[in-house]
Formats: sequence, structure tokens, C-alpha cells
Amino acid sequence: MNAAVNPAAPHHLPSFITAPGGTDYLMVIAAIILIGAVLGIGLLFLRLHTLPERMAHKTHKIQFEVVAVLGLLALFTHIHAFWVAGLLLALIDLPDIPGMFGRMAGSLEKIAGIAPGTGGDAASDAETAVPGPDGIAPYAGASVEEKNHA
Repeated sequence: MNAAVNPAAPHHLPSFITAPGGTDYLMVIAAIILIGAVLGIGLLFLRLHTLPERMAHKTHKIQFEVVAVLGLLALFTHIHAFWVAGLLLALIDLPDIPGMFGRMAGSLEKIAGIAPGTGGDAASDAETAVPGPDGIAPYAGASVEEKNHA
């Protein structure tokens, strides 16, 4: 077998043209760039897709779980409205209603002299009765009508 150059070919070939059986360096470089571009664009898309969840997590939002579920729904259903809703929820500060009521209950327990965390327990009427002018709780155990008539 003769490896001579075809006489119709130009005398100087570009460097990306390889001999038969040689390594095609241009194809190897193009494959590396293609794989890098696909991975880079995929990571960029993933970072953009998880933006609402990361925003809600960073600011310790109450609605973090809802934002995370909306992000997963948007990822698996390809319905972009879920992603937009998650982004809006991540940007909005919702008031901490349960925490606010818990703080109010704790303050009322402190004012009433009840041990913290026991204000919701069932207490007997004698413990919660209001003492009369003589210091005795006259209405302990009395019905509402009896208390109103006394």
C-alpha cells in the first residue's frame, strides 16, 4: 500500500486534515467544546430553575416548602406558571401568623402568671375563678347564668 499524496491534491494541506488512520484533532476539540457547552448550559438552566427556591431559602421564608414544590411541579410538568408563582412567593414576605399568635399566647401566660406552655391545658374552674372582694372565689363552679345574677 502506498501512502503517497494524490497528485490532484494541493501541495500544502491545512493542519486539520489528517492522514488516513491518524487522530482528527479538530473533531476531538469540537467534541470537548460541545460537551462543555451542553454541560454549561444545563447547569445554567438548573441554576435559573432553582432561583426561587434558593431565594426563599436564603431569606428563611415561611413559604419555602410551597416554593420548592412549585419549582418541582414546574420542572416535571413544564408549566411555567408554577415557576412564576414560586418566584412571586419567594419575593413576597408573608406575615408569620402562627408565630405571632404563639408570642401573644406566651405573653398572656406570663401576665396571667401561668407556667409557659400550659395555658391551653384544661384547668379547673377553681384555678381560673376570679376572686371576689373578700378574696374567696365565689363563682367557682357556678354556671354562666348564676354568675350573671350574682
